[in-house]
Amino acid sequence: MEAHGPVQLITYADRLAGDIPTLTRLLRSEPFASAFKGVHILPFFTPFDGADAGFDPEDHTQVDPRLGTWDDVRELSGMHTTMVDLIVNHVSAGSAAFQDVVERGRDSEFAPMFLTFSTVFPHGATEEQLTAIYRPRPGLPFTPIKLGGELRLVWTTFTSQQIDIDIHSEPGRAYLASILDAVADAGVTLVRLDAVGYAVKVPGSSSFMVPESFEFIASFTEQARARGVDVLVEVHSYYKRQMEIAASVDLVYDFALPPLVLHALYTGEAQVLAHWLEIRPTNAVTVLDTHDGIGVIDAGPAGPDEPGLLDPQQIDELVEGIHEHSGGTSREATGAAASNLDLYQVNCTFYDALGADDARYLAARAIQFFTPGIPQVYYAGALAARNDVALLRETAVGRDINRPYYDVDSLVEALGRKVVRSLMALCAFRSAHPAFDGVCEVSTEGTTLTMVRRGEAVPDASATLVVDLATGEASIEWTGPVASGRTDDLLGNPPRT
Repeated sequence: MEAHGPVQLITYADRLAGDIPTLTRLLRSEPFASAFKGVHILPFFTPFDGADAGFDPEDHTQVDPRLGTWDDVRELSGMHTTMVDLIVNHVSAGSAAFQDVVERGRDSEFAPMFLTFSTVFPHGATEEQLTAIYRPRPGLPFTPIKLGGELRLVWTTFTSQQIDIDIHSEPGRAYLASILDAVADAGVTLVRLDAVGYAVKVPGSSSFMVPESFEFIASFTEQARARGVDVLVEVHSYYKRQMEIAASVDLVYDFALPPLVLHALYTGEAQVLAHWLEIRPTNAVTVLDTHDGIGVIDAGPAGPDEPGLLDPQQIDELVEGIHEHSGGTSREATGAAASNLDLYQVNCTFYDALGADDARYLAARAIQFFTPGIPQVYYAGALAARNDVALLRETAVGRDINRPYYDVDSLVEALGRKVVRSLMALCAFRSAHPAFDGVCEVSTEGTTLTMVRRGEAVPDASATLVVDLATGEASIEWTGPVASGRTDDLLGNPPRT
């Protein structure tokens, strides 16, 4: 299945607009109204500002009252395609259900909802079984916690504040169904299954995207569709694994695209990116940046016998390139630095990853928009944000370097910048022009990448992007049905329908 659609914005309600009603007003005003026809609102559940910025909900069925209500979400969904996160792998340790288990232990009605070591390994586990478990952070995924006065090893894939759910248990299934009901009732038509690759645990396996994971995704997708909701699967993985996953689900992220675009613009080499554009799945949501940073694992090797799109040396050079282009600020926020333990993300704005070079940044966005799929732009990227070093040093949380806060004055200032105005115009062009629902033809010559889109519903509509990856210079030429044109300066003269 090929996916296509206009550009969507990814944003926190609080960090961009303050709350959901203000976000709605912002999206209905220019330049946002023309640029973005959809929005992925990052977690707004209770509480939105927990240990993992909302990805550790205490109550996933309630909108945090500091941000709004389900009626506010429903109002936003009336004019915009709205996507929200369904955190299917875990809940906050502060949730009422888990706190009841902490107090009552095995006597709690919610005890079966949460995974422990003995849930998955009732007869114990060997060293081989334990070391086979895949986790995106160092160490094993267990935290010793007293449940009803009994010290248990609770399964915690990410942090000790995020308790994994037994999705096969009766209370686990009821919990997930209640979240689906809440979002569907609010007019949400797309959900992102956050961390779904870790949700199914199978003894003796990696417990990451095992065959049983696909069974769960299929079952959950069926439940979602029955409520009028489509499903996007979020998995960072080896690129061939991503292609396998894409063949089994509705929508996946193209997480290989960001590192490959950077590699191409750093080196002037077009071949690796062009190869990916030829083989990648087309039922994809495209991104260059997200709230999690810039992923690299998706383009790298999975092992000695599983080469990546980029080899280990190229991956190392890519990561060092990001640090160099950001003036070293991304190094302060990545790896074991700044409480960040993800093994596959570099914390940096995409704008700073390109050295705040306006021309190269717009060229990168043009490549994203010409790539088949549904394009999403993270709010920091939409506003061409620099790394927020002050916020990083205030919170000591690595990801915060790419999660800035905007007030009215700073938002007005950002919207006044030429690069931001040009990017908004480029988004509007991508959202409105009918060339982007059809085929994509890719060719290379030296350091030049050419991408041609031809409309399906409007066959005489076309758009051609030519990028010199060595210089960052780009041009776009477009035809019909209303007007034709060409620009050789995306910054000074962005394309317009």
